[in-house]
Amino acid sequence: MPDILKTIKDKLPNVISDAMFEGANIVLYTDNASFFREGDEAVRKIVSEIKKRIELRADKSLLVSFEEAEKRIREIVPEEAEITAVMPDVQRSVVIIEAKKPGLVIGKQGSVLSEIKKQTFWSPVVRRSPSIPSKITEKIRSVLYANNSYRRRFLNEVGKKIYRDWNPEKKDMWVRVSFLGGAYQVGRSCLLLQTPNSKVLLDCGINPAISEGPERFPYLDVSEIGDINAIDAIVLSHAHLDHSGIIPYLYKMGYRGPVYMTEPTRDIAALLQLDLIGVAYKKAEFPLYKAEDIKEMVRHSICLSYGEVTDITPDIRITFYNAGHVLGSAQVHINIGNGLHNFVYTADTKYGRTRLLDPAHNRYPRVESIQLESTYGSRQDVLPPRRETEKFFIQLVRETIEKRGKILLPELGLGHAQETMLRVEEAVRTGEIPRIPIYVDGMIWDVNAIHTAYPDFLSGRVREQIFQDNNPFTSDIFYRVGSPAERKKVLEGGPCIIISTSGMLSGGASVEYFRHLADNPKNLIAFGCYQAVGSLGRKVKEGAKEVSLPGDYGGESVQVRMRVETIEGLSAHSGRNELLQFVHRMSPKPKKIIINHGEPSKSLDLASTLHRSLKVETTVPKNLETIRLK
Repeated sequence: MPDILKTIKDKLPNVISDAMFEGANIVLYTDNASFFREGDEAVRKIVSEIKKRIELRADKSLLVSFEEAEKRIREIVPEEAEITAVMPDVQRSVVIIEAKKPGLVIGKQGSVLSEIKKQTFWSPVVRRSPSIPSKITEKIRSVLYANNSYRRRFLNEVGKKIYRDWNPEKKDMWVRVSFLGGAYQVGRSCLLLQTPNSKVLLDCGINPAISEGPERFPYLDVSEIGDINAIDAIVLSHAHLDHSGIIPYLYKMGYRGPVYMTEPTRDIAALLQLDLIGVAYKKAEFPLYKAEDIKEMVRHSICLSYGEVTDITPDIRITFYNAGHVLGSAQVHINIGNGLHNFVYTADTKYGRTRLLDPAHNRYPRVESIQLESTYGSRQDVLPPRRETEKFFIQLVRETIEKRGKILLPELGLGHAQETMLRVEEAVRTGEIPRIPIYVDGMIWDVNAIHTAYPDFLSGRVREQIFQDNNPFTSDIFYRVGSPAERKKVLEGGPCIIISTSGMLSGGASVEYFRHLADNPKNLIAFGCYQAVGSLGRKVKEGAKEVSLPGDYGGESVQVRMRVETIEGLSAHSGRNELLQFVHRMSPKPKKIIINHGEPSKSLDLASTLHRSLKVETTVPKNLETIRLK
C-alpha cells in the first residue's frame, strides 16, 4: 500500500505527470489533453481494483490562463445561475465557482461542468453563494484557495502518513478511549482515542461557564499525549466552543496535523473562536490564542460531507452522520482496524425534528460501542411536546407586550438562535403575535449568513424556502443591532423582542440588555438553552433576586425584578425520552454505552435506565479515566 501511487502510475504509463494524495484520496495529474478528456473509464477501472477514491486533473501546463478560464466559464454557465465569484486554486488545478443557483452551474448530469473542463482544463468546484454576505466565509475561502503550495504539500503528507503503516492484518490490536474533559460535566469536551498505531482527539473545547483556571480547559498534559505532534488527527463534531474552543491553541503550540469536520462547522468554529478572542480583549485579558492560530486551523482542515468515508490514520476510518444538533454537527462512526471495532462518537445530538434541522441519524453499518450525551438525561428532563412549548412561548410574548414590556431571549449564537428566529418569524407572519420590532444582536447575524451558504445541511422545509428566495433569516421583521448607540435606541424604545448572545449571560450583548431590563417587572427574560452550573444565567433561572454581573462590569450588583421563565422543550439537545428512543431504535444495538456530557446525577440516571432496559454494559467515566473498548 505505501507504493500505491507508483502502482497507479505503472498502470497508466506515459499519461500521468504526477500523482499525489489529498488526505486519504488520490489525485492524478495528466499533461495529456486527450487523456484528461477521455480517461475517466481507465481511472474507474483502477478505483474498482484498489477501492480508493481517485480524481483526474489537468497538469498546470495544460491550463488556460485564469483570466481566460473565467471568461469562458461565464460564457458557458447560463446567466440565470447568477455567478457571484470565480476563484482559482492554481496549485491544485481547481477553479471554485460561487453562484446563487449552483444547479445551473452543474447542468443536467454534470453537462455544464464537463464543458468547463473540456474548454479550460480546470476542474470546477461549485459552491452556493450565501443569501447574506459572510465575511468569515470569504476569508476562509481565501485562506484555502490562496496561490501557494503549502496546502497541497500538507494534504499529500497526510496521505503518506495514512498509507505508510497501513496493515489490515495486524493482530496485536487494542482500542481505548480516555476522557480529558466533558465527563461528569457539560463543557471542555475532549476524548483521546488510541490504538497501537494512532492517537486521535475527538473534540477539544473550553468550559464556557468558567472564566479562568485549570477547570476551563481539557487535561492536555497527560502522558498519553506527550508531544503535541504525537496526535495523528483531530475530529471536530460541531462548532460550539465547549467542543472546538481549544483547537487553535493546539496549532499555537505547534500541532500541524489535520482536523476533520464538515464545511459549516469549519466556518462557524472560526467565527466563534474569533469572537472568543474579541471577548478577551474587551475584558482587558490576554487571549488564549490569536487570529493567526485560527487561520492555521483552517489551513489544516479537511472537510467531509455526511456519509463520506475516509481513512484518517493507518488503522482508523471515519464516516460523518447528521447529529441534528446544530448546522453541520456530526456523529462520527469510527471503524478501527480491519473491522476490529466500531465506535460511534455521537457528541451532542438531537433525536427529534426541529424547524431548522432533520433528526439525528441512528442507523449504522456496524456498532459495538457508543458515546452518548446526558445533558438532559435525568428523569426530570422529559421535555414537553414542541407544539405545547411554542404555544407557551407565544403566550409569554403576548402577555409581556400587553404590559408594554420588553422580551429578552439570551441565545447561543449557533443553533438555538436560528431556531428561535424561525419560530418568531412564523408567529409574526401568521399573526400569532403583533408585528413589533425584533432585534438581533451579537454574532447571530454572521452565523445566519453561514446557514444560508449551506442550505443542504438544513431541514427540507427551510432549504426549500431558501431555494425559492423566501429566506426566513432575511425577513424584514428582523433588525440587526451592532453598536452601543443602536442598543441604546432599543432600550429606550417600546415593546420589542431582543434575541442576543450569549445564551448563559456569561458575556456579550445579552448581559448589557439584562443589566438595563432586570429591574422592571414588566420585562421578561426567557431561557431556552442549557444554563451551565456557575453561570449567571443559571443563577437567574434558579430564582436569584440579586446577582453580580460578570466580566468588565466589575461585579456590579443588579436587582432581578423582571419576569423570569424557562422554556423547556426547544433545546438543541435530546431530552431524556429522545435519548432513550435514540438507543432503543438504533440499528444495530450497541454492546457498550459510555455516558458523558452531563451533570453527574443526570449521567448516572441515564446509564442506570439504559442498563436495565437494554441489558447492555453502561459506564459513566470521570475525567482522566480510560476505558478499553477492545
